[in-house]
Amino acid sequence: MLFGHGDDFYNVQHEVKMNFSSNAWHGANLENLKEHLMTQFDKLSHYPDPDASGLKRLLARRFEIKDENVVVTNGSVTAFYLLAQAWKGAKSTIFFPSFSEYEDACRLHEHEITYFSNSEDLSELSLKGQDFCWIGNPNNPDGKLIHRTELLKLIAAHRQTTFVIDQAYAAFTTEDMLKAGDLKANKNLVLVQSISKAYNVSGLRVGYIMASPAITRAVNKYLIPWSVNAMAIEASKYILIHPAQFTLPIRKWKRETSELIYQLSKLDDLEVIPTAVTFFLVRLKKGTAAALKKYLLENHGILIRDASNFHGLDESYLRLSTQTATENQLLTDALKGWLESI
Repeated sequence: MLFGHGDDFYNVQHEVKMNFSSNAWHGANLENLKEHLMTQFDKLSHYPDPDASGLKRLLARRFEIKDENVVVTNGSVTAFYLLAQAWKGAKSTIFFPSFSEYEDACRLHEHEITYFSNSEDLSELSLKGQDFCWIGNPNNPDGKLIHRTELLKLIAAHRQTTFVIDQAYAAFTTEDMLKAGDLKANKNLVLVQSISKAYNVSGLRVGYIMASPAITRAVNKYLIPWSVNAMAIEASKYILIHPAQFTLPIRKWKRETSELIYQLSKLDDLEVIPTAVTFFLVRLKKGTAAALKKYLLENHGILIRDASNFHGLDESYLRLSTQTATENQLLTDALKGWLESI
């Protein structure tokens, strides 16, 4: 397990005034959810559904699939570990740079791992003999997006390979993403999604798998009973039943991202990597991400993501997630000051 993900708030020794390290939507209003959960407090005295069946049914209805197509997990990370465990010793190809838990899950369960750069042409991807292909889409940490038609073409061309597509950040783009309805024609497709990212409830740890019954049955063999707690289930149900309370203004957030990228691009000593979403990579041309993180936290209360521990990246990379316009300007000014001082 990697300690060093974004939003390492739990490990910070200084006051965090602005958090650019977490990719979750920062503007979610959780007051109504908070009030609802207080009315559900007594549920803590009882065991939840062993497999979160009530939430599973709600997700199945929302996506117009059957209950047997869904597995609810304790966060999307648990979904990756369950999939790797269900096919212990398989051969996996992982796009990089990407979320480290794909690799960690595969290594724990003794997969034979190969890598494919997500900057390369997909038409050159060889999947002969590969059991799994793991892709984040939109991808973390660089915000790269593979368009729906291109991804479906890839899946159809390699029926012998199961594609695990992590769509935790699907709400962070206006592009058309893969849908639950695509499972019917693609038995080798697994969609993994998160309830936390778009609603800023990462602490609840709720994710889910959507796949063919053959795949969900294999995963369910390793699902630990009561792995999703009662409050997480109730919160997720409330969010799904009241979508209007949690509207994410993605177009506005993307405009703010474009403005932040524009301002940062004026600084000579860094390079901003193009993104399709609201978070992005920055490559420092001098200094290190670790040194910058320390400086920003100690001097400005700003937390960023040191991205050097992503496979394929080095100590010059950091990841930022757009915050408010005021906070974005404060970050830009602080970063400019640091670059001028070293």
